[in-house]
Amino acid sequence: MRYNKIRKMDVSNGPGIRVSIFMQGCVFNCKNCFNPETHDFNGGKEFTEKTIARVLELCEPEHIQGLSILGGEPMHPKNIDGTTALAKAFKEKFPNKTIWSWSGFLFDRDLKDKEVMNYIDVIVDGQYKDELRDPRLKYAGSSNQRAIDVKKSLKKGEVVLFDEQ
Repeated sequence: MRYNKIRKMDVSNGPGIRVSIFMQGCVFNCKNCFNPETHDFNGGKEFTEKTIARVLELCEPEHIQGLSILGGEPMHPKNIDGTTALAKAFKEKFPNKTIWSWSGFLFDRDLKDKEVMNYIDVIVDGQYKDELRDPRLKYAGSSNQRAIDVKKSLKKGEVVLFDEQ
C-alpha cells in the first residue's frame, strides 16, 4: 500500500484544524477529480508503520481536532487494511479526536460491515459526479455525496447524516 501526501495542518477536509493523509490508488477516475495524482496505485510513497507513527505524532498537538483520510481511495481493497490500521491506532491514542474519511464506495452498500467503520466518525461517501458539482457543499464536491455519522448509523442500522449541531 502507498500514500500520496500528508498535510500537517488542513482546514478544508473536515471541521477544525486536522491532519490529512491522502492514500494512493483509485479505480473510480471521476471526471474532474480534485486529486488525479492519487489514482495510480504505484505512485506516492510506501505506507509503513513509520507512516502511522508520523501521522500520530502530527496529531498530538491539542489544536489538532482530528484526522482526515482521503485519496485516492482509502477503502479500496488494496488500501483498506492500512487505512484500518491507521484509524485503529489513531482512536486508541486519541479517543476524543475525530476521524473523517472520503470514499467513492457507498457506506450502506459497501462499507458498513468493514472493521474500519468502528473507528471512523464521519464518512463522506459516493463517487464525485462532475455534473452534480455543488461548490456550496461544505464537505462534499457533488450533491450525490453524503456526510454520514458513522457511529449513529451503525447504532440505528440505517444511514444517519452528519449534523454539525
